[in-house]
Amino acid sequence: MLKSISRAAIAVTAMLSLAAGAARAAGDDVFTVTTDVPFEDAAQAVHDAIINKGYKVDYHGYVGDMLKRTAEDVGAERPLYKDAEFFTFCSAVLSRKAMEADVGDIAYCPYVVFVYEDASTPGTVTIGHRKLPSGEVRDEVNKTLDEIVTTASEGF
Repeated sequence: MLKSISRAAIAVTAMLSLAAGAARAAGDDVFTVTTDVPFEDAAQAVHDAIINKGYKVDYHGYVGDMLKRTAEDVGAERPLYKDAEFFTFCSAVLSRKAMEADVGDIAYCPYVVFVYEDASTPGTVTIGHRKLPSGEVRDEVNKTLDEIVTTASEGF
């Protein structure tokens, strides 16, 4: 009986440690900028910043609308976002360079830039992207994504 309790305690401790590490890592793996540019303008600025770099937006997702639409179905108790969207795109040049360096870098394509207005802080819009792990070509991708986010946050 004592062995079972000890194993359970170890398992719970391990899971909590992993979860805590994942929460910290998620913050380290995301580049964000906040702005007071209205959400609609910020979302358009993200789209335009991607296009102005010479890329094509492959998909424009409305995750905020989905969360609002399904809130009652999942028993949500509070709204998360006033608005939240994301844009996916790929760069043939950067993607090829990254995948030539490591074919496993296919995992990072397409690239995603998100924009949201937190329901608890209306008027403050966050724009960002997930950072790729460091590496010569991946650093170029991160720099490009940083530029898109920064340009969009300035609202042109």
